[in-house]
Amino acid sequence: MLGTISQRWKLEMFPGGSASSLFKEHVTQLRGELDQLTSKLILKNIPVEDEQGWLTLLNSIQFITGALREADSFVSCLNAQDQNDEEARRLTGIIKSLYADYASALNYWEDWFLTLDNREWEQLCQYDFIQAVKFPLQERRELAKEKLSSTMETLINELAVDGYHGWGEHYNTVVRHVVVTYEDAQGIKHDWSAGQAANQLNHSDRSVRSNVFELWEQAWSEQADHCADTLNHLAGFRLGVYKRRGWGSVLKEPLAMNRMSEQTLSTMWSVIEANKQPFIEYFRRKANLLGVERLSWHDVEVPLVGEQTSYSFEAAAQLIVEQFSLFSRDLAEFATLAFQQHWIEAEDRPGKRPGGFCTSFPMSKETRIFMTYAGTASNVSTLAHELGHAYHQHVMNDLPHLAQDYAMNVAETASTFAELIVADATVRAARTEQERITLLEDKIQRSVAFFMNIHARFLFENEFYHKREEGLVSAKQLNEMMIRAQKEAYCNELSEYHPHFWAAKLHFYLTDVPFYNFPYTFGYLFSAGLYAQSIAEGSGFAEKYVALLRDTGIMTVEQLAAKHLGVDLTKPDFWQAAVDVTLEDVRLFLELTK
Repeated sequence: MLGTISQRWKLEMFPGGSASSLFKEHVTQLRGELDQLTSKLILKNIPVEDEQGWLTLLNSIQFITGALREADSFVSCLNAQDQNDEEARRLTGIIKSLYADYASALNYWEDWFLTLDNREWEQLCQYDFIQAVKFPLQERRELAKEKLSSTMETLINELAVDGYHGWGEHYNTVVRHVVVTYEDAQGIKHDWSAGQAANQLNHSDRSVRSNVFELWEQAWSEQADHCADTLNHLAGFRLGVYKRRGWGSVLKEPLAMNRMSEQTLSTMWSVIEANKQPFIEYFRRKANLLGVERLSWHDVEVPLVGEQTSYSFEAAAQLIVEQFSLFSRDLAEFATLAFQQHWIEAEDRPGKRPGGFCTSFPMSKETRIFMTYAGTASNVSTLAHELGHAYHQHVMNDLPHLAQDYAMNVAETASTFAELIVADATVRAARTEQERITLLEDKIQRSVAFFMNIHARFLFENEFYHKREEGLVSAKQLNEMMIRAQKEAYCNELSEYHPHFWAAKLHFYLTDVPFYNFPYTFGYLFSAGLYAQSIAEGSGFAEKYVALLRDTGIMTVEQLAAKHLGVDLTKPDFWQAAVDVTLEDVRLFLELTK
């Protein structure tokens, strides 16, 4: 038994929070290492035959890669736990600047790669220490051919600190000022932060969540102009860079970052669109059970009335560890470690950033998980999801830093796989039919999120970027585009939509990954296919699963699927089989709720 566990994390890798002297020393050392590296890369004076010289250079690059991620993760945690920490916001600017300098240094490295002819490149790749990271290096060499000169790319990186990334950080400032004031039935007023208010949108009482949703929309409408400015300038910066590079598609960068082809993406969405009807039947059945004619936006994710189970944090932790153990002892032991070592920040308190994430500390070989826990089944799923992310990093900790750089879509595979383990096991273990319906419905909500909510985000961003090429897009236009995307994604089935979703959703404002949406759906379906195979193969699959995770930083998704699953992701067969797994849940729900 885990017993009582803390809902507040410890960030002891740099004691003292944003005032940590150890962190300041870390940043000073990092800046010195980076300056030395840049000088070496500009000179390009290490012959291919100098094995020791290249080893020293690569070790320096990998050290800086790990040290930067360590620093970035720490600052991200500081900002998330307290949006009013002004020193943490200042440190964010320092880390962004270091990342820009590092990216510029790597531009010189990429230029160096291009000076090597094929014979020299192959000679370099024969060294054992290069073999371990050959894929990401080859990837950099190929991408360098499609970018601007190192001088221009360096200028872009430098301007991005106060431009591109600056606007991304500005969004966090906007969110800090979002306050939803709600008066409950007893006349008590609550001033909720964005994160706290978001949890209330899943309240079991429909009148409560309906009122909160109205206040939520109003709160974001008050910030809409600020959010619109931010979103427009983020997109404008991206589009300007793409134009200079000669990139004609806004999907080129996100697809490259996720190491997948446009054909794979198109096939995935096509299969999903062809299989939405059963989910429409589920919507109608749920509306009937809730006693409404049609579902509103705030009804979609809420458990059925009177059937919401509340989980204490300790109960959720115990449930997750127990279900993980049915798949893999190693996974369960890792989750236990995360809970016992205070790696999770889950406390429901004012001042926290909304949303949830997992971030890695590669030098400490630890992870941290952030969320705001309110005891819902959805919160339990989020906790399992983030632990899946953490485990993915855990099994890669012994690999070279450059080989640990896996893309978002396969990162979402590990997290969603962990969700499925918990959700499927609890459905099977349900003691009553009513409990089974409740758990099954929560599981179906995950499918709806990935097939419809994420689809709406993808449709919205596609339209927005094309519209942004013509000029600035107003808040009113953004609302219209969002409603249009939601109606298409949800097959025009809802009675009420969320026009300011584009403002409320953090993912649209992240500068690390453009199109922070379709990788979630890829990961969900990829993990569904993996999970079906794990059931077919039994306990021996856990070892194969770890092998797949360890390869995620050195392969395209198509190569990964071919090697470990023997499937072609550009064809609909795999995707249809994965969707069929989710449709079985819908079929069973409709049967049980006749």
